[in-house]
Amino acid sequence: LFFMAKEIVEMLVEAVTTELPDTKTIRLKWPDGYDPDFKTGQFITVFWPDTPAYKRAYSLSSCALERGYYEVTVKRDGKMGTRIVDWVKPGDKLVVIPPVGRFLPVYEPDKHLVCIAGGSGVTPFRAFAREATLRNLETRITVLYSVRSPRNIIFREQFHELAQQNPNFYFYVTCTRIDDGSIGEEAEWKGRRGRISPVWVMEHVHDLKNTIFYACGPNELVEFAEEIVLRGLNLPKEQMKTEKWG
Repeated sequence: LFFMAKEIVEMLVEAVTTELPDTKTIRLKWPDGYDPDFKTGQFITVFWPDTPAYKRAYSLSSCALERGYYEVTVKRDGKMGTRIVDWVKPGDKLVVIPPVGRFLPVYEPDKHLVCIAGGSGVTPFRAFAREATLRNLETRITVLYSVRSPRNIIFREQFHELAQQNPNFYFYVTCTRIDDGSIGEEAEWKGRRGRISPVWVMEHVHDLKNTIFYACGPNELVEFAEEIVLRGLNLPKEQMKTEKWG
C-alpha cells in the first residue's frame, strides 16, 4: 500500500502508558506503507471512527526520528481527553490526520531553546529533548515547567534521564499550589515554589540574542510568557513560538 503524505489514516492503538492518574500516553501504530515526512514539535488531529465530527489536536510527545508510530500524551480533559484516558486500550482504532504545525525546535549549535510549559503543555518538549539527545546536538534546551504539585509532573523520570544523558538539556519545575500545611511528597518538595516569574525565566538566559523562547499550555500561561518575552524583554516575534491549548 502506498499512502499520500496528507492522507487520513485509521491507526491501531498499540500501547497505552499511564503517566499520571489523569494522563496517558498512547502509541498509534503506522499501517504498512505509511511513512510520513513530519517534524518534531508538530501535532496530529485524531477522532474516533464512530464520532468523526468530534476531533481533537494533540502535540506529538514522540519525535520525528522515532518511526513506525506516533505518541501523544493526553490529559483527562473535555470529551475526547476523558474518553481516551478513561477508556482507550490497546487494539482500539483511532483515525489520524497527519502532523502539521509550526512549533518547531531550532536545532542550531549556538541556540538556546527556553521552553516554558504548564500542565500537559510539556508534552512537545519531551519530543524536543528526545531528538536533541538522540542526535547528540549542541543546542541547549531548558524546560521551565509549572505544575500544581509534584504529583502533577508528567514525564518526571524521563526528563531526569534525558538530562543525565544530554549535557545540554536542563529540566526545572516550579510548583504553584504547595503551602506550609502540605503533607507527604509536597512537604518534602525541595524545588521552586510559586508561579513562573520573569526573574526565574531570566535566571536561565545567558545570551539573549541566541535564545528562542517556546511556550505551550493553557492560554493564560502562554500569554504571560509572551508578555515577558515580547514586551518585557522587547524581543522580536521571531524569537518566540507559542502553542495555546485553550
